[in-house]
Amino acid sequence: MAFEGLADRLQSTIKKITGKGKVSEQDVKEMTREVRLALLEADVNFKVVKDLIKRIKERAVGQEVMESLTPGQQVIKVVKEELTDLMGGEQSKIAVADRAPTVIMMVGLQGAGKTTTTGKLANLLRKKHNRSPLLVACDVYRPAAIQQLETLGTQLNMPVFSMGTEANPVDIATKAIEKAKEEHNDYVIIDTAGRLHIDNELMDELQNIKSSVKPDEIFLVVDSMTGQDAVNVAESFNEQLDISGVVLTKLDGDTRGGAALSIKAVTDKPIKFAGMGEKLDQLEAFHPERMASRILGMGDVLSLIEKAQTNVDEKQAKELEEKMRTASFTFDDFLEQMGQVKKMGPLEDILSMIPGAGKMKGLKNAQIDESQLTSVEAIIQSMTKKERQDPDIMNASRKKRIAKGSGTSVSQVNRLLKQFGEMKKMMKQMTNMQKGKKGKGMKFPFM
Repeated sequence: MAFEGLADRLQSTIKKITGKGKVSEQDVKEMTREVRLALLEADVNFKVVKDLIKRIKERAVGQEVMESLTPGQQVIKVVKEELTDLMGGEQSKIAVADRAPTVIMMVGLQGAGKTTTTGKLANLLRKKHNRSPLLVACDVYRPAAIQQLETLGTQLNMPVFSMGTEANPVDIATKAIEKAKEEHNDYVIIDTAGRLHIDNELMDELQNIKSSVKPDEIFLVVDSMTGQDAVNVAESFNEQLDISGVVLTKLDGDTRGGAALSIKAVTDKPIKFAGMGEKLDQLEAFHPERMASRILGMGDVLSLIEKAQTNVDEKQAKELEEKMRTASFTFDDFLEQMGQVKKMGPLEDILSMIPGAGKMKGLKNAQIDESQLTSVEAIIQSMTKKERQDPDIMNASRKKRIAKGSGTSVSQVNRLLKQFGEMKKMMKQMTNMQKGKKGKGMKFPFM
């Protein structure tokens, strides 16, 4: 999960002050010292940390906190707002040119994930914004770079413009825009060459492409796993190309968060997108406020809803709702729902978006064992169609056969059957409650 180490450290630090009815300057001093250490350990730029802590201190011992009825909570509010501002304040939208096509240059060092991110961005523009992008292969130096982009284009069923490895990248970019106008592509995404380090030759070429095509956006792709080095790279590219935004890759990995928390402050350029996995649909718009909420354990409900809307079939959801109302939910439906949830990403990430989930008994510091879901799937798939429709027919021999077929034990089969039965009872109770609401009013046993 992104920022896991930093999140754990910050959450344990602010927990000490949250419930306090009165907050002293000493309390604030101790808290900010811990926050400073947590940020430095996360590889956040030293100057950025110094400025952030100074702002938190000034606000936390100010009138807005000290005269509040809940000073502890006000301190947390201050920390969240300052973290949000540090990462850009609000989401920075992607540009749209007055006259199509909108041109985006993708720049960065070799190995940062630039070509893959080019494909991911094109996929996001088509799926979420109904755009028609053209991918452009301008990396004529790296072996197989053009083939990699063409393979991505095939996977996405999206056009790729290339002129081979002998052509001049400036000519490729210029002719690609002409092609986009002919084919009515409304976005042109140019995958430029990278190097293992910043050099004059690389920058000259990128500046020539920029002068020729006058891009609406220049996105710097940086590997968030490189921490402080990513910030140095961003500063250098920004000085020479005046980038318009940053795309962080591998933010789902064991990243300490230094890059994400430093780049905006150092370059004054926003983080526009974040790569949250290797799949082509795992690029997300970067929301500073939502990320600050997740870091502080406050959840991210809006992103969770967006994930659900993207990955859950609306028709299937309505059919499921009807089955829940009529208590006709089966193991086939259960299996279908598991598939939909898995599309939303790792369960740990989903849980991190639920406010307070980290504090719930059994979830704090728990490792989500997704192999258990695989076992559940195997058990259900080992059932006959009749058994899935009517689990009440299960007897000892059926359970033994299912356990053998799924590579599990009879006790695991029994546990799943019990949990499924309890879930159906709960659905029935919810249905009865809904029916009661339609009458003159619901009556509860304790009322």
